[in-house]
Amino acid sequence: MNPIAMAVKLYDHYESMEEVKHYFGLLAIYGLAQAAEASGDAATWERCRAILRRFPDQVEHPRYNTASYAIGGIPKAYLLWRGRMPEAEPQVRAYAEEAMRAPRDPQGIIKNPYRPDENLIWIDLAMAVTPYLLFAGLALDEPRYIDEAVRQTLSMVEVFLDPANGLLHQCRNFTGPGLISTDHWGRGNGWGHIALAELALHLPADSPHRPAAERAFRDHALALLPYQSPGGLWRQELAMPDAWEESSGTALILYGYGIGLRTGLLASSAFRPAFERGIAALNQRCINADFSTELSCPGCLCPGEGSEKGTPEAYVRLRQPTHDEHHSYGPFMLALVEAYRNGITDVPR
Repeated sequence: MNPIAMAVKLYDHYESMEEVKHYFGLLAIYGLAQAAEASGDAATWERCRAILRRFPDQVEHPRYNTASYAIGGIPKAYLLWRGRMPEAEPQVRAYAEEAMRAPRDPQGIIKNPYRPDENLIWIDLAMAVTPYLLFAGLALDEPRYIDEAVRQTLSMVEVFLDPANGLLHQCRNFTGPGLISTDHWGRGNGWGHIALAELALHLPADSPHRPAAERAFRDHALALLPYQSPGGLWRQELAMPDAWEESSGTALILYGYGIGLRTGLLASSAFRPAFERGIAALNQRCINADFSTELSCPGCLCPGEGSEKGTPEAYVRLRQPTHDEHHSYGPFMLALVEAYRNGITDVPR
């Protein structure tokens, strides 16, 4: 089956389950936009526009940590940049300015707005903030948005990087003042990887940030490579050999690998086999015949209590692989679009 068609089928199934919103839903809409762009399908582009026109007024919103989710976030900024939704300019600009004013910790990293005194930061926000500001900056010709997109992710990578293995921890100050969680959570590394991949792909060629962004992207991709399981997936806790295999983080990593392969930033000899094994594993083990999904971690932010909180054991024991988990859809779609862009035009179903 064509990977683009699979991506659209995944969105269809997800949309049949629940109202598509919040960061995981917006990532699925972004995946649909990528499917439209890769295929050149006008109807899919129009579907994306129709979905995004519902934001903000026709969507029932929960409380968000990142305000731009209310207007459609990353996919709306992307469609504006690609000339597909020019009417979104005032919204995208207003919420980019809001992100520039959002509360920050002493290092300038955007933090939890509801508990400001605790300076809570977590790697998930790299995905939430960097692509939005990057696309807004490119669409609106605002270099300061691009500068801040880079600064947020590279600052988070600096804070969360484990120098022993090149992987990322999830959060700081959740287990106590100044303390960093000891995990190497799969999807958390995926959140960092997608932010680095978008910078590596979309920063202007003459950007002064490009060398640092490319280096961080390559370093993280290389650090992840040894942790792919024999079955093709990465694990819930990457550095724990007996941890369960997890699909959403795997898909985010594969999305980055696909970008790296087609831009030449990652060596085909090292990364193409891992990419192909990962796509095959997603298809065979994680996408059911009805396009429901398997093996995704549910919502996860520094799980545990007491001395177990934020440890690898807590991430593995207290979160279990889940059927039809809504974090899975966007990453799966993005990975499949990258498979198509890398010449995989048929996936056996």
